[in-house]
Amino acid sequence: MQFHYIGNAAHTSSSGRTIPVIDPSDGQPFDELQRGSADDIDAAVRSARQCYDSVWSKLSAAERGRLLMRLAEAVAEHADELAALEQRDCGKPTRQARADAVALVRYFEYYAGACDKLHGHTLPYLDGYSVLTWREPHGVTGHIIPWNYPMQIFGRSVGGALAAGNVCVVKPSEDACLSLIRVAQIAAEVGFPAGAINVVTGLGHEVGDSLARHPGIDHVSFTGSPSVGTLIQQVAAERHCPVTLELGGKSPQIVFADADLDAALPMIVNAIVQNAGQTCSAGSRLLVERSLYEPLLERLGVAFENLRVGPAAMDLDVGPLIRASQQQRVWDFLSDAHVAGIATVAQGQVVEEAPESGFYQAPTLLRDVPVDHRLAQEEVFGPVLAAMSFRDEDQAVQLANATRFGLVAGIWTRDGGRQLRMAKRVRSGQVFINNYGAGGGVELPFGGVKSSGYGREKGFEALYGFTTLKTVAIRHG
Repeated sequence: MQFHYIGNAAHTSSSGRTIPVIDPSDGQPFDELQRGSADDIDAAVRSARQCYDSVWSKLSAAERGRLLMRLAEAVAEHADELAALEQRDCGKPTRQARADAVALVRYFEYYAGACDKLHGHTLPYLDGYSVLTWREPHGVTGHIIPWNYPMQIFGRSVGGALAAGNVCVVKPSEDACLSLIRVAQIAAEVGFPAGAINVVTGLGHEVGDSLARHPGIDHVSFTGSPSVGTLIQQVAAERHCPVTLELGGKSPQIVFADADLDAALPMIVNAIVQNAGQTCSAGSRLLVERSLYEPLLERLGVAFENLRVGPAAMDLDVGPLIRASQQQRVWDFLSDAHVAGIATVAQGQVVEEAPESGFYQAPTLLRDVPVDHRLAQEEVFGPVLAAMSFRDEDQAVQLANATRFGLVAGIWTRDGGRQLRMAKRVRSGQVFINNYGAGGGVELPFGGVKSSGYGREKGFEALYGFTTLKTVAIRHG
């Protein structure tokens, strides 16, 4: 049985209700979570506020940094344990789960070093005045964490908020809670004061809604779908609470005829099959210059056919999808493609050892996807790559920008001028040239434009979103 973690202590839900924890590899329950309520969120917010007022706001930036570094070291010591929790909870292959634990360590290390480097400015003004600015934390921040990368997104969101001087109330997805409850426990073990990190589990429309609405929450960070992001904005706007939103993408990989295919091909494949395609920044659209289109699809088809899908513990190329409803969502997209006559180039294989009750989907490469088809417009959140061709730079830009999203783009070309032209013209929060993802890039500000959201997490830029700017004007004659 898993419990809320509020004020450095385990708590049952005030409702007395629970939620089963399902293993995506076999579709079977293996644990239970607390099904939280508005009362549980209220208890967590009160605990956080007490911590902020009495302890956390009085710590120096250096002291906060030391605590975060202790947490980084402790998470590193527990990395195998955390990876095992995430693997079973989310269906991640062993390598992915371990990489996520390593990334969590890196987030805490990075933000530990950033705590005492968040500076203000002095401003030139009238004679007889000195004017300065400083950065102040919001106070109590709310964090609604999705199920696809719970450890990583906890690290980038909660790590940045703590570094900036806030205390946190966290609502994980009901599909992925186990690792985050354990991280909160580890934080208490290394000396974080009671109330600095609070975790309340439950359903989004109950606990997530209560968190976004709570008058004691001073800032909300949300990663998830555009539809839910809209609801959170509306709720937060009622009390003028600032929000940071990362709302997914339909990111293009743009491949020109002069690209280094040996370098590009494995990254194109990995960018759509990593985490079974359940990645906001997945490279889910493949835009290829016409002269290269057929040769590249041929090579990609061979790569896709060699991909193997199976239980998380087998550590294959792809694990299961998170839940049955996500599996059905992917099936619906593929069914629509079949009805529309969109051709399948190649598929991977689900291994015989995979239980029929697991939530598996073979990676699928589709070709000649019309730009207005939902496969080219909507986030599948599964290992499905939609390919289309373009004739020149102008059409490549047109296709790249032809969705409501703008999170990430990949550009593959040896032409230096084209690299910069394309990077400027593509509407996207991140652009990768002759690479994709830059190995995770804890240091790199991350966020989108258009329906992909606004605000930035990751990197030093995140600290500005987790603070407010105060201007102080001193008249001294």
